[in-house]
Amino acid sequence: MSSTSPPAPAKAGPAPDRPGRDCPTCPRLVAFRQKNRESEPGWHNAPVPSFGPASARLLVVGLAPGLKGANRTGRPFTGDYAGDLLYETLRKFGFAEGAYGRSADDGFRLIDCRVTNAVRCVPPENKPTPSEIASCRPFLAGEIAGMPRLAAIMALGAIAHASTLAALGERLSRRPFKHGALHELEGGLLLADSYHCSRYNTNTGRLTTAMFEAVVAALKVRIGQEVKDSASAG
Repeated sequence: MSSTSPPAPAKAGPAPDRPGRDCPTCPRLVAFRQKNRESEPGWHNAPVPSFGPASARLLVVGLAPGLKGANRTGRPFTGDYAGDLLYETLRKFGFAEGAYGRSADDGFRLIDCRVTNAVRCVPPENKPTPSEIASCRPFLAGEIAGMPRLAAIMALGAIAHASTLAALGERLSRRPFKHGALHELEGGLLLADSYHCSRYNTNTGRLTTAMFEAVVAALKVRIGQEVKDSASAG
């Protein structure tokens, strides 16, 4: 292998353990977690595990848990506005079924789709630091490595996009973030970009429902075509 060859993607390596409830890696996040446990003892207040089957072909990567959303409920994108748009769109395009009720026990189920975050713990002001993003990246790499049928990743926002590329050993300079972009990665994996489905982005018009649905629709077509091509080749 030449010195200019790209690093092997994380998918080829073993998956690390998921962060424990009292993960000590990031001191600032540990302190914030403890503060939240004291003020809201009934909340999840711990690293938020991924949601959906590991056998899925689509992985959605967000930024980090919201304070009153996933940090409270213990399920990614559950309990705040971002989840309303994300999960309704996934349901509309066949990646989920049931009624999303902003609760981890609502019975809502993902189909051929898994949802995770680049950072597993809630950060103060919803802003993880670069070092916290890097420290949590092995868990994102492990998520990807533990999905044997993975065909596509949808990154919600520039930070999720950059962290996903880093986890895969891809250069950000070759794959700049752009809403609606579809990047063909090494090994055939597809990376799709969307602005984050936060209330701020939708309220300001940066991201509309139609814009978000267009990204998911394009992914569904591409994933379906890959399956069709694979079957034809066999």
